[in-house]
Amino acid sequence: MRVWLLSVSRVLGRLSTLALWLAGFGLVAMTSIVAYQVFMRFVINSSPAWTEGGGIMVMSWFIFLGAAVGVREKFHMGFDVLLYVLPNGSLPWLRGISDVFIFIFAGGMVFYGSELAIRFWSTTIPVIGLPTSFTYFPIIVSGALICLFIIERMALRLAGEPVDDVNPNEITEV
Repeated sequence: MRVWLLSVSRVLGRLSTLALWLAGFGLVAMTSIVAYQVFMRFVINSSPAWTEGGGIMVMSWFIFLGAAVGVREKFHMGFDVLLYVLPNGSLPWLRGISDVFIFIFAGGMVFYGSELAIRFWSTTIPVIGLPTSFTYFPIIVSGALICLFIIERMALRLAGEPVDDVNPNEITEV
């Protein structure tokens, strides 16, 4: 069981790395789109209509993908305030409770994002020509990734793996 769990964790690590690379590519793409828009507006005096909507859509993708990666790497979404004042033995319990709440929140992202995507499938974004639902796909994908990453962390914790390796009481300021 433990070997299988660790191999699944490696696959999810690769998925996280892929999401991070896609987010990085999206950041570069959005920056290029905005630079193109500025050039066209102020130099050529003819700004294309698609650049604003396209830039915002790309931005939503890299923000939500980055958030999912941040959850897996424990850089995003956590309730760590109590960890600094409670005994070290409470760390796995509080992190577990935090993971449950993050999972519920991510499940809400998937559920309500899907409802929005279904509701607005028949309308289009005028300047891009895509269904409005494309605006909500990053929410759904990110929520699903967060759910996967939290399930992974909870399963690793139950298997005795050191997922709560940072002890907040041992952190010293430089």
